Amino acid sequence: MKTVRTLAVGASVVAIGAAGWLAVNSSRPPAAPAAPAVSTTTAAVTRGDVSSRVDIAGSLGYDGGFLARNQLPGGILTGVAAPGSVVRRGGALFAVAGTTARLLYGALPAYRDFGAGMTDGPDVRELEQNLAALGYQPGTVDSHFTAATASAIRRWQQAQRLPAAARTGRLRLGEVVFLAGAVRVGQDAAQPGDPVGPGAPVLSGTSTTQVVTAPLNADQRYLVHEGDTVQVTLPTGAPVPGTILHIGRVATPPPGGDGPPTVPLSISLRLPKDAGDLDQAPVQVSITVEVHRGVLQVPVTALLAKVGGGYQVRVLGGDVPRLVDVQPGLYDDQSGTVEVSGAGLTEGMTVEVPAT
Repeated sequence: MKTVRTLAVGASVVAIGAAGWLAVNSSRPPAAPAAPAVSTTTAAVTRGDVSSRVDIAGSLGYDGGFLARNQLPGGILTGVAAPGSVVRRGGALFAVAGTTARLLYGALPAYRDFGAGMTDGPDVRELEQNLAALGYQPGTVDSHFTAATASAIRRWQQAQRLPAAARTGRLRLGEVVFLAGAVRVGQDAAQPGDPVGPGAPVLSGTSTTQVVTAPLNADQRYLVHEGDTVQVTLPTGAPVPGTILHIGRVATPPPGGDGPPTVPLSISLRLPKDAGDLDQAPVQVSITVEVHRGVLQVPVTALLAKVGGGYQVRVLGGDVPRLVDVQPGLYDDQSGTVEVSGAGLTEGMTVEVPAT
């Protein structure tokens, strides 16, 4: 609290020391201290699009999850793909007792031997589709195992450098493993030398499609849709576009229960060539939830609060700057601008903003 001292005087002069007299006008208030000067610059009133965004933290990884099990006769594991390696169509996943289990693409798991005389089925079609994709010409791709199918298998077995006696034109259960696509090996469940029986897990992995996984507050679920475009900011600082692939349907509380429940977002993206290995790297996801197009906008810092509420901007031009009342609309945190409207405000005007 400031203390104001009042001097009662009976005349219009007050003696100051013995050296002289100083005239005082009792009706003039003391001068207020000068406010510190604020350095300013200018910005233009522009017309364009203003966007509102939701920013959430995510992590970069790979889509999907695969588990390769042994369906060969039980034995000693003699080989397994290394963690971090990529196995593609026709490649070796693992080997048991010297017999290799190779990857083929398909949704239906292998469940029987392949060979002449077997009944028709969708697994035969899957096999023939893969043989055709590998270039071994199984004839007409259908659900029927034919002599052409057997010949294609023999050519594939020859390409694997199997001995002549092993080029049978047949495949035992377990010699091929159908998975949805190429596998990026994550972790081996067994090591060479381990005994593995039928049905034992040997390795796990993911697809080779890089995705961002991010938790979205469940009450913001309505803001996004599969196929929406988002911006992903990488640890390198470079923003890249992404597309929402999946939105979780079940909300889960965060670890420890501290915070609102969330649903997982899966976002596809294509990394720049110089991004390097960013597996499990933290990223920032920016989701545009509202856009106002073709509106007047100014820097947020141009807004001046009015006494009693509301905002103004200081418009420059002419002899004297003037204050114009404005109504703020949508704020764009990324660009630092705000939508404004107000009588007398037009595109191209110059407003005052603090200098940075």
